[in-house]
Amino acid sequence: MTTSTARLDPQLRSLALVVLAGTIMTVLDTTIVNVALNDLGRDLHTSLSTIQWVLTGYTLALTMTIPLTGWAVRRFGARRVWLAALFAFGLGSVLCGVAWSVGSLIAFRVLQGVGGGALMPVGQTMLAQAAGPDRMGRVMSVVAIPAMLAPVLGPVLGGAILDHLAWRWLFFINAPVCVVAVALAVRWLSSDHGGSDVGVRLDVIGLVLFSPGLAALVYGLSEAGNGAGLSSSRVLAGVSAGVVLLVAGVVHGARARAGAALIDVRLFTRRSFLLPTAGMFSYGVGLFGVMVLLPLYFQLIRGAGSLEAGLRIAPLGLGAMATMAVSGRLADRYGARWIAAGGVAVVGGALLVCTRLSATTSLPLLLGVVLVIGVGHGLATPPLMAAAYRGLDRSQAPAASTAGNVVLRLGTAIGPAVLAVVLQSAIRDRVPGAAGTLADAGRAAATGGADALAGAFGVGFAWAAGALAVALALVLAIPRVVRPAAPPEPAAGRPADPSAAPAA
Repeated sequence: MTTSTARLDPQLRSLALVVLAGTIMTVLDTTIVNVALNDLGRDLHTSLSTIQWVLTGYTLALTMTIPLTGWAVRRFGARRVWLAALFAFGLGSVLCGVAWSVGSLIAFRVLQGVGGGALMPVGQTMLAQAAGPDRMGRVMSVVAIPAMLAPVLGPVLGGAILDHLAWRWLFFINAPVCVVAVALAVRWLSSDHGGSDVGVRLDVIGLVLFSPGLAALVYGLSEAGNGAGLSSSRVLAGVSAGVVLLVAGVVHGARARAGAALIDVRLFTRRSFLLPTAGMFSYGVGLFGVMVLLPLYFQLIRGAGSLEAGLRIAPLGLGAMATMAVSGRLADRYGARWIAAGGVAVVGGALLVCTRLSATTSLPLLLGVVLVIGVGHGLATPPLMAAAYRGLDRSQAPAASTAGNVVLRLGTAIGPAVLAVVLQSAIRDRVPGAAGTLADAGRAAATGGADALAGAFGVGFAWAAGALAVALALVLAIPRVVRPAAPPEPAAGRPADPSAAPAA
């Protein structure tokens, strides 16, 4: 590896800044509105079940857009798709801020989600194509920043805004960020990101199967995570329809000719792509499930308010920020497998400690455990994201980004849903007089049942640790990708031997 090859040159650093500016608020918007549901329901005179669609509509629109991004980049070029997505997200944000009814707010959140859903995979595509394999870990550290900060900073930022401003500023705050992101993109996105192939056809059958299938599955899982029972008609209908459509989409993709499918499922026949992607899925199930458990633990057992609970999980973001830049550099130098495995093991070990939490565990110890989870998260995520791209051609980056983001989105939806159901079941089994609802759990904790409730949370953390154990096994099985070495320079005055094969 030469120094020039490994260095992040100014052009690549500029591209990384463009991607970061464009994705940070779109990811934060998945959580920043969570703390505002009561305010929104009161001001717009609607029920909690209706206002919940402000969150659900954004998530579903974001999810349905992801499968389109690979085709859109090939057809119109990454630069055009990036600018169009930023415009849609920014316009949707401003319209959300001036919404006059709950119906208009939900509709504008859907527009926001359409723009936001394209930005992350398109950003990953541009960085993967520009970086090459020797710098993949470091540029994926940039992509990981919003994903790491959203669950931690979203509720905190939302609570701070609501303490001093009207809820409309939750959306208006996006406008100046989008203006800056567009200005940076216009200035720094070169023509290399603007090429297009007008001959690429849209896979309509794949679109009809994958986008609604993902939306239905995520909706069903979200309903389960929000407290609906597994036997709920909404959960059963969403999950069943989603599974059927996605299985049909996979079959269709496998039969389509190379390069014609909306999602290139043939990528999953490569171990170098399958194992990191599957590892990210299992890791996402465990970690994003924990991001539901931790705030609830602080609220129900330790009596924290929403903003206070958000601040108590902020060390997770600090720990991740401290290690992710280092992990990307180490992954580029030594390979992704062992760095990612170390990070997953650190998170899993911290979760095992969480299984022993009680109602009186010292707060410094709790915050230390949260910090350790963040440290492991920062070590694991950039190398895993980078590993999926190693061994692929530059032209395969759009398809890899689309497929990887679809799988990660499913993991982040399944984790909270599964752990919410596990927690409800554990509350019924361990907390006397509790039927499994959070209201019952809160009353039990206030009347002397806090230790029993902490035991129920321990069951949830144990399940999350199990998901991390699966992720660790997958990460350890990632093959070492060996790229062909450059042929030796011919001696002076002698032609190169055309029969000499590069080293494997």
